[in-house]
Amino acid sequence: MLSQEVRTLVKSTAPVLKTHGEALTCHFYARMFQHNPELKQVFNQGHQEGGQQQQALAAAVAAYAEHIDDPSVLAPVITRIVHKHVSLGIRPEHYAIVGKHLLASIREVLGEAATDELVAAWAAAYGQLADLLIAEEARLYAQSASKEGGWTGWRAFRVERKVPESAEITSFYLAPADGGPVPGYLPGQYISLRVYVPELGLMQPRQYSLSDAPGQGRLRISVKREGGRGGAPAGSVSNVLHNHINEGDVLDLAPPQGDFTLDDQRAAPVVLLSGGVGLTPMVSMLNHLVARDDGRQIRFVHACRDRSVHAMKQHVNAVAQERPNVRKIVYYETVGAEDQPGIDYDYSGRVDLHAIRDVAVLPDADYYLCGPLPFMDEQRRALSELGVPPQRIHAEVFGTGGPGA
Repeated sequence: MLSQEVRTLVKSTAPVLKTHGEALTCHFYARMFQHNPELKQVFNQGHQEGGQQQQALAAAVAAYAEHIDDPSVLAPVITRIVHKHVSLGIRPEHYAIVGKHLLASIREVLGEAATDELVAAWAAAYGQLADLLIAEEARLYAQSASKEGGWTGWRAFRVERKVPESAEITSFYLAPADGGPVPGYLPGQYISLRVYVPELGLMQPRQYSLSDAPGQGRLRISVKREGGRGGAPAGSVSNVLHNHINEGDVLDLAPPQGDFTLDDQRAAPVVLLSGGVGLTPMVSMLNHLVARDDGRQIRFVHACRDRSVHAMKQHVNAVAQERPNVRKIVYYETVGAEDQPGIDYDYSGRVDLHAIRDVAVLPDADYYLCGPLPFMDEQRRALSELGVPPQRIHAEVFGTGGPGA
């Protein structure tokens, strides 16, 4: 338990961290990678280059300082971080390295403002947080290892099939190279994989949502090739997978993790809302419900740019045709002359939940959202305006806080 003096000192830095936290985290990562270059293979270097990781850490550090009196407020964030750490193989010994460079960075960036008392307070606060994370991660590691077919660390999986789903998305069907079983997982979870990226000279990990129902005897991920539009760097790992990984090749995988999962304990209607490659965990949820012959009302609402990037169209259409309780609603931003309403798409433009409230906003339903952050924000806002309580809205965003490409 932190003393009141320590909590007061740490909390006093919250305003500074909100303003200058990114300068601190940029310095921290540069320092850590200089002294411990082996950790470059643990952290997503694409997010480092784009600045997303520094921004995410700055926000997390500021939030921890602000809520140091009651860190339980941050429980959902902590849970997500724990799952991410386990998927990347973060171990207790890594916390000592991170702590050393974080405290050194506080001194070096804040200068005279970083008194011995303040640094000691942050050391105590970091120690408390590290102990919490280590304990929760140990629980998840044990849980992963104890499942039938479970493991911790990295395990070799062979690519059994490589199937294009659209102009941008390709599915990889993966089976254990050792011939052993695949553990169960929850619809919506993801795996980490790692590949060698020649231009970086490093192994790089990425998280990808599992895109099929559990219980198939293999795992499926559906990966979007990130082409580097709008000044953003191309996705180094997604391009390696698309260009160089073929059927018969072997990939290293970590066991399934993630807290964005379908609630199987409720019998309420389910509305699955996705944008772009955000449909991957939604298809996992849809296929799981179909495999269980679940009779509850299901809505599958998906948005994409146009038909060329509309992944898994035939599969979702077939499910909707065969299951009277399933209805799909597809939006194309750009409709082509060959596109057929009701088959290729249902509406043009962007998802407008107000306009389709009669078919897509169901009483007492659970709503699952996944896609780019602007899409997520827009749909969450619309659901709130339509009277959906926040506890019924479950969201996964692709990026530093969740699976990416």
